Amino acid sequence: MAREMPAFTKSPPELVERFSAVLERVATPVTTRRPMFGYPCAWVGGNMATGLFADSWWVRLPPDRLEQVLASGEARPMEVMPGRGMKGYATMPEAVVADDAAVEAWVGEALAYTASLPPKEPKSGKR
Repeated sequence: MAREMPAFTKSPPELVERFSAVLERVATPVTTRRPMFGYPCAWVGGNMATGLFADSWWVRLPPDRLEQVLASGEARPMEVMPGRGMKGYATMPEAVVADDAAVEAWVGEALAYTASLPPKEPKSGKR
């Protein structure tokens, strides 16, 4: 049986504003922004680093750190489709998103880790 694609809801305006404000403070010169799944997203070297999905904010983390925050329950897997987590990404808890120092640390870690990955070549135009 095929899974039904969930309805994508817009991110709350205050979360979008928070995302932009945090990126203004922690983004590096190589950080770029463009939407993914219709949501704000930050990229480094063509790789997704952090972004929003509905009312959640996700980050890409190093494998050992990702395993730690998921195993401890500190974060949950980033899921576009329920029950199908995206490998390498975690959704930050609301308490982290609400705390300036905590969210900046998580996003900074995501940007630094993503910068360590091999860059992706831009895809050529649409078919």
